[in-house]
Amino acid sequence: MELNVPSAADLPAHPPEAQARAAGKTLPERPPRDWVERVLRKYGPLPVSENARTVLERRYLKRDARGETHETPEGMVARVAYNIATAEGFYYGALPEVVLQWAETFYAMMIRLDFVPNSPTLMNAGRELQQLSACFVLPVEDSMESIFEAVKNTALIHKSGGGTGFSFSRLRPKHDVVQSTKGISSGPISFMTVFDAATETIKQGGTRRGANMGILRVDHPDILDFITCKSKNDRLNNFNISVALTEEFMKAVEADAEYALVNPHSRESAGSLKAREVFERIVDSAWRNGEPGIIFLDRINRDNPTPRLGEIESTNPCGEQPLLPYESCNLGSINLSTMVLGENGGTRIDYEKLKDTVHTAVRFLDDVIDMNNYPLNEIRQMTMGNRKIGLGVMGFADMLIRLGIPYDSDEALAVAQEVMSFIQEESASASCLLARERGPFPNYGISVFPERQSPPRRNATTTTIAPTGTISIIAGVSSGIEPIFALSYIRNVMDNDHLVEAHPLFDAEMRRRGLYSVEKMTEISQAGSLRHVEGIPDDVRRVYVTAHDISPEAHLRMQAAFQKFTDNAVSKTVNFPSDATRDDIRKVFVLAYRLGCKGVTVYRDRSRDEQVLNIGEVNRKEAAAAAAETAEAEPGFVSPRPRPDTLLGVTKEMKTSCGKIYVTINRDARGIFEIFNQMGKAGGCAASQSEAIGRLVSLALRSGVQPDQIIKQLKGISCHLPAWGGNGGKILSCADAVSKAIEWYMENVDTMFAGIPGAGAGPVLAAPSPAVRASLPEDREIARGACPDCGSQVEMQEGCLKCRSCGFSEC
Repeated sequence: MELNVPSAADLPAHPPEAQARAAGKTLPERPPRDWVERVLRKYGPLPVSENARTVLERRYLKRDARGETHETPEGMVARVAYNIATAEGFYYGALPEVVLQWAETFYAMMIRLDFVPNSPTLMNAGRELQQLSACFVLPVEDSMESIFEAVKNTALIHKSGGGTGFSFSRLRPKHDVVQSTKGISSGPISFMTVFDAATETIKQGGTRRGANMGILRVDHPDILDFITCKSKNDRLNNFNISVALTEEFMKAVEADAEYALVNPHSRESAGSLKAREVFERIVDSAWRNGEPGIIFLDRINRDNPTPRLGEIESTNPCGEQPLLPYESCNLGSINLSTMVLGENGGTRIDYEKLKDTVHTAVRFLDDVIDMNNYPLNEIRQMTMGNRKIGLGVMGFADMLIRLGIPYDSDEALAVAQEVMSFIQEESASASCLLARERGPFPNYGISVFPERQSPPRRNATTTTIAPTGTISIIAGVSSGIEPIFALSYIRNVMDNDHLVEAHPLFDAEMRRRGLYSVEKMTEISQAGSLRHVEGIPDDVRRVYVTAHDISPEAHLRMQAAFQKFTDNAVSKTVNFPSDATRDDIRKVFVLAYRLGCKGVTVYRDRSRDEQVLNIGEVNRKEAAAAAAETAEAEPGFVSPRPRPDTLLGVTKEMKTSCGKIYVTINRDARGIFEIFNQMGKAGGCAASQSEAIGRLVSLALRSGVQPDQIIKQLKGISCHLPAWGGNGGKILSCADAVSKAIEWYMENVDTMFAGIPGAGAGPVLAAPSPAVRASLPEDREIARGACPDCGSQVEMQEGCLKCRSCGFSEC
């Protein structure tokens, strides 16, 4: 692919280098102690929950060589604010007073949780890694050299804490003849597995899990295989996938016509397909497990600010950031929940504060570009040349609640457009003001802006609605523009005396009205919303809606409202109930096209079989599975006993050489019934073999095989690299770990379930008492979800899975 990428000589010298030569002065790498002490006294502690502090400690704060935390959350904010403000000194003579002034401004904005930058900036600013970007796009050309160069670069990016997006549309289709060797091409999907394996091997910077986006044009000859390449959940688990739909294709769908396939290598016709049949395949696959998503490629390129540099072919892993090859983007989000002002007994949006926050955040993100340590020189060149930033929002649902506006209302759509148009206008204004100070982005002259007679800008783009999975947990608000996922939920950390937690605004409202009780919150957590909970006032029920109370069409209209005033794209998941039909999915895909969205991701509840269900989960029937299990056995064979709707279970963490394995053991009235095994990382041989062990053990248990016989068969099986468990025991293999987890369960079952009503008489749906919890081992958890780090329930929002208990996020 021909890209008019500016060379290093065409770009201005990197500001730190220019500053060092011009002034001969440098600034301290760390913030002065007296400055830190002063701002800590002035602004007080970071106003976050205990759970958020735990997430910060696990994933963001500095650790020493022994792995012990030696940084406070407030110290983290000071570290980040000062490091990013150092860029101000590059432009204004390395004056300490200028740097410290902006450092305090940045500190105040973050310590109040008005704005939070993306996770790599929080983790790495002011530390050795200093890689501050969240997302990258890499080119994949049709040659072995390019493919494996991209694999290598992917590894470097993932190691530094970033996610990667790829278009595989330039790779020749399978069965195509390779002229240089006269061999046969294996096609793009086979090479995707190479990228997937590389991602599986690397844990990003020790703190973030690798994530990829794989995109294929709808006119590629292998498109049908691509659509279903994730139909089995045991492959490509480090990829999100999306089909790039063209205007030609969508018009063919509407006309029920055929469209042409094109061989990307020869550029010759490769036949044609019925557009509606392909569209229906996409719908069916998305209905089955949420993938693929779709992006509207021509629409994305209509908004490409630098078309002379090349065509946009891919996005970052969650789809909200279309990028040219080798581009990266720095993201951050304004907390809209803090932009609401109480006044005369009512509330209103504080636009003056919002304007100040937008201007400061744009300056912060532009400084991030200069402070970034780029993993590749090509990425540095493209990023410095276009200086794209992505300012987004979080806490929008909280803002609506504070304003007393239901999420699924016309008034909410009006607020969305009003707020985002304001942010778009002010971020562009802030970028123009920066251009007056520092000059426009280097590629401004070949961008679309001079043609539009727009004033010079510092940044080619300024706005993006990005996922805010972990940073929204830190801020204690709803993710991005998503509705609240759950008003009340049960945290599954067993050394916590308060398992039931509620959304802060809902908690305060229930207490204000005298309706709060642990029993009521537990009931709400099990119901999933207020829709069928008795004793809730109608006005509360109307305003405090959750993701599954809202129709898919309302989800999508909200996405479209924000997209109208966003430079890049919007990361959002359209949630469907488990009984949604393919027709429901189809309508949303068509509506996304008609409303002007740049793409859409859908998720039907329980459509991925790794969602393990236990205590605290809503009682939902699995009719198809139950019907299969109750079928009569053939003569001479045993039929496994049917699975009840709800089972009581525990999760045991075991440490193996392949990583942590979480063994969930469920029981019914007769005793141990089934097990689920989940690796700390999804995908790979270890995960698939562990899943197979779990399925076969469960089948044996339900067919009457005694647990001690299963332990005997699995115990002692060894692999090439044993590990030491947390209690000092030696774990020989994943199979050995499963046997020891079952053995531990059998030894402790009487203690674990003592005092739980009905534990010996059948399935129950109650949390254990505090006395029982206190008697349990520290590493034992009650599981009701599929978080690979802690076993808690995960949420599917903004195109990725995330866990509110520990801060894990796929993105």
